Amino acid sequence: MKKHIVLLPGDGIGKEVINSAKDVLQAIAEEFNHSFNFETHEIGGAAIDQYGTPLPDSTVEACKQADAVLLGAVGGPKWDQNPSHLRPERGLLGIRKALDLYANLRPIKGFKNLLHASPLKEEVVAGSDLLIVRELTGGLYFGTPSERRDDGNSVVDTLTYTRKEIERIVDKGFQAAQQRSGHLTSVDKANVLESSKMWREVVEEKKAQYPDVVVEHVLVDAAAMKLITNPTQFDVVVTENLFGDILSDEASVLTGSIGMLPSASLREDGVGLYEPVHGSAPDIAGKGIANPCAMILSAAMMLRYSFDFNNEAKVIEDAVQSVLDAGYHTGDLQIKEGRQVGTSEMTKLIVDYIKSQHASKCIASCYY
Repeated sequence: MKKHIVLLPGDGIGKEVINSAKDVLQAIAEEFNHSFNFETHEIGGAAIDQYGTPLPDSTVEACKQADAVLLGAVGGPKWDQNPSHLRPERGLLGIRKALDLYANLRPIKGFKNLLHASPLKEEVVAGSDLLIVRELTGGLYFGTPSERRDDGNSVVDTLTYTRKEIERIVDKGFQAAQQRSGHLTSVDKANVLESSKMWREVVEEKKAQYPDVVVEHVLVDAAAMKLITNPTQFDVVVTENLFGDILSDEASVLTGSIGMLPSASLREDGVGLYEPVHGSAPDIAGKGIANPCAMILSAAMMLRYSFDFNNEAKVIEDAVQSVLDAGYHTGDLQIKEGRQVGTSEMTKLIVDYIKSQHASKCIASCYY
C-alpha cells in the first residue's frame, strides 16, 4: 500500500531521530510490501532561520496533502529572545491548528527494565499503563490573543471552548476506553471554572452512548496527586488542553525516561501528526547519542492510528522491547548490566530485529 508521509525534522536532535524513524519505516515497507514516499519540510527554529517564520506556508500545504506527518522536535535557546510570534513553538501550535489536530494521544507505559530509573518507587509504578487523551486546538492556548493592560501591570488570557469542541474530544476518550479496559477518567475543574462545568455536562450526556464504559470525574488537582501516588488506577484519561499538557508531562516520569514516550495528534478523518514527547535537546544535538525510541514508537502509532497497520506497528513495538530486553540502551536510559549505544546503532538494532526471522514469521502469520 502506498502512503505519503511528510517529515518535519525541526530543531536539535529532531533531525537525528527523524532519520531513525525513516530507517525503521523503510524496513517495515520492505518487509510488508508497502510503499512510503517521504517529503521533508522545515518547522520551528530551522524555519525561522531559513524563511523568517516558524511555520512556512509551504510546510502547511505539504502537510495538508500528506497521509500523515512525523515531527522531530522544535525549540532551543538560540530563539529564546525572539518575539512571541517568532518562537519555534508557534510553528507547532500553528500546524496543529492548521490541520485541525484536535486530539492528542499520549500512551504512558513503563518498560520493565527501566522502572528502577523512575523517581517513584518501583512498586508504585509497576503495572502502569494509561492513555491520556488531550484536547489540542481549543482552551487557554487558543483564546483571544493575550494582552497586557494598565501600562503592563496586568494581563488577560482567555479560555474558550464550544460544546462541539468538547463533544468530539470526549467521544474520542470514550472510544479509546472501549478499546482498552472500559474505564474513563474525565479530568476537569468543575468546582471553579465555567468551561469545566460545561465539560462535565457533556461527559454526563455522552456516557449514555457508551454503556460499556465506566466513567469517573476527577478534579485536576486530585488527578495530579493520584498520578504520582497511585498511577495504576488510571486507564484512559480525557481532559482539556491546559490540564492535558501538564498532566501528560507529569505522567512522563512514570516510565523512567521521557526518551521512551511517543504521541499522536489526530484529525477527525484519522490523518495525524506524530512526535516524541521529548524536546529538541540542543545540548546533545549532532553528537549521535540521542535516544531514537520515542520517535520510532511515534512512527508505530502512525501506522496504527492513521494507516490501520496494526501488525506492522506491533512489530516495531516488539523490536524496541526486544532491543531493550537485550540490554542495549542510549545514554539517557539506565539499564542494569546493559550496553550503551548511540543513535545509529540503536536504530540499526531495531531495524535488524524487524528484518529478523521473528518478524518474517509474524508477517507470514498475518498474511497467510
